[in-house]
Amino acid sequence: MTRVLFAGLFHETHTFLPEKTPLSSWEVLKGEDMFRREGDGSNFDGFLSRAKAHGWTVLPTADYQAMPSGTVEHAVFEAFWRDVERAMAKLEGTPIDAVFLLLHGAMVTDEEVDPEGELLERLRPLLPKGTPIFGVFDLHANFTRRIIDRSDCLVAYRENPHVDAREATMRAADLLDRCLKTKKIPKQYWRRPPLMWPPTGLGTADTPMKDLEAMARKIEAEVPGVWVANVIAGFAFADAPEVGVSFSIVSDGDPKAVEAALDRLEAEAIRLRKAGTPRDRSVDEVLKSILPVKEGPVLLVEPSDNIGGGTTGDGTGILRALLRHKVRESAVIIADPESVAALAGVTVGGKAKLAIGGKRNPFDEGPVELSVTLISKSDGRFTLEDPKSHLAAFGQTIEMGPSAVVEHEGVQILLTSKKIPPWDLGQLRSQGIEPTKLKVIGVKAAVAHRAAYNPITKASYTVETPGPGMSDLTKFPYRKVKRPLYPLDEIAS
Repeated sequence: MTRVLFAGLFHETHTFLPEKTPLSSWEVLKGEDMFRREGDGSNFDGFLSRAKAHGWTVLPTADYQAMPSGTVEHAVFEAFWRDVERAMAKLEGTPIDAVFLLLHGAMVTDEEVDPEGELLERLRPLLPKGTPIFGVFDLHANFTRRIIDRSDCLVAYRENPHVDAREATMRAADLLDRCLKTKKIPKQYWRRPPLMWPPTGLGTADTPMKDLEAMARKIEAEVPGVWVANVIAGFAFADAPEVGVSFSIVSDGDPKAVEAALDRLEAEAIRLRKAGTPRDRSVDEVLKSILPVKEGPVLLVEPSDNIGGGTTGDGTGILRALLRHKVRESAVIIADPESVAALAGVTVGGKAKLAIGGKRNPFDEGPVELSVTLISKSDGRFTLEDPKSHLAAFGQTIEMGPSAVVEHEGVQILLTSKKIPPWDLGQLRSQGIEPTKLKVIGVKAAVAHRAAYNPITKASYTVETPGPGMSDLTKFPYRKVKRPLYPLDEIAS
């Protein structure tokens, strides 16, 4: 019986936010509780389904995951590591044949810029020599030399939006099965060009990611010995030395052929570097050009407050624009627990004065004071309409916390207690807002919303508003990155 040690650590850290991410923000599963995720369509489920198919005994340790947010308090990482250590101590005398990890790859704590590398560095000495360490990671990871050197085969998601998280995890598990059956442990090769792109430049349906992913698939098909070729897009809002775009290839073949393949990927990324740095349009300019909207919905995509990239979710830029231009039949979602609480004594249909949003976004003008009508209240719980949604990593049932829908002059505002990325239409529909009947929708996202919204959208515009997820990376005070680094610096072709 093959025994596989199983653990997960998943967080995308935005280090330019003033907030910290404490342990209370994390969903923690320990030991046997990790099996609760079986069947939920997540990467968890992908691993457990393949483990069962391969006849493995899974040895669960701990899984920690949280929504993208500010720098993680280092105590969270140490708590996670203690849980892993305790679980392994209980296994003393039980053979461990392999390790499988569910990672994000863009986590930063207030003491460690590379927690995933630190995890692998601590884990490796506790394992019998030659124990393979495999796993899966998010396309938006910031890979490091430590991660590469202390693991054997890590597999990236290939789609953004991440509709393939479960599939990528199954692919990684099948490669581990190949390793165990053939007794061949492959080698990981890595290349990091001096290049980073904002989240708006990382959609896999667009250049440059579309081109690079196609090249990676060709390398897998044509270069002998290659097990997997990963395009690692990076997460530019984590200020860390090895931030940005990189590539990894897992192979048991000719090292020279692998290095030549990495040469091609690196050269192509540098050639396409400008395509990965889009410029967003003024929200007022866009609204002036499209009003009146004859057929909707039209999306105003707001990467500066991209919740999936860790931002606050309470920016008021689009709300202010909708009000300025008197755009009726429109909607926006704002994370504002204070406004939800202020509605506690108001009945549906009643009026209230609220100071909405602008409380946590360091770039924002501040709260918008409005007289609103309360449309509905709820516990904020909804079920994903798309089981392969980008949100499926957090399960099929999503908790927004106590929520309310209010309206002001035709603008509907969904107020939530927790910030939840707009990656599934069930978020709006569960609160009585039918997106297909709206003229304009403000979406706090960069790319990951597309799987949900593109099928119903008549037009989409990426707009610039004040916020910590702005596409212009030159506006951020990087201190830890290795220079030169495009677009902060010019680099040679």
